[in-house]
Amino acid sequence: MNERTLVILKPDAVARGIVGEILTRFEKVGLKIVAMKMIFAPEDKLKEHYFKDDQWLIEKGKGIIKNKGYPENYDQKIAGQEIVDGLVQDMMILPVIAMILEGHNAVNVVRKLVGPTNVEQALPGTIRGDYSHDTYALANVSDRPILTIVHASGDLADAEKEVKLWFAPEEIQGYERADAKIHYRKGNLNKK
Repeated sequence: MNERTLVILKPDAVARGIVGEILTRFEKVGLKIVAMKMIFAPEDKLKEHYFKDDQWLIEKGKGIIKNKGYPENYDQKIAGQEIVDGLVQDMMILPVIAMILEGHNAVNVVRKLVGPTNVEQALPGTIRGDYSHDTYALANVSDRPILTIVHASGDLADAEKEVKLWFAPEEIQGYERADAKIHYRKGNLNKK
């Protein structure tokens, strides 16, 4: 079953000139680019994209309070919101490249190629493992988010929501890749 997922090449990928290398990785596994644009991401769109509920803010806020040495009575929700605000601001320093990738099991395939959000756990061979050597410790002392190079939808529900947020239906193209016959074949192609 074909899925669509959102990928955003973050300002760091654009600034470092590694966009083509990253795109190639997605195409080589058979994923199809059905929409793509370079934009300076509007703040309101980024706030909607990174919106987190209170439970998420409080949970992440606990870690920030501990890791940044905030007073123990610092508001956990406010600390969590600082993460979101930092992500929004960091995504606005340069243009980003937003794209929709389509293919069988696209969400999971992209997540596997990208690697975990915690760059310290990203293995060589993943995009984050090959192109980022950042740590939460360095990000914290530098007062910025960890450099993850790329955003990838976390699951199918997120992908559907994010695709609608970043692209109008008329921006999404339908076509067949030349290698689709091989990637999505049924049975033996030599049978007559």
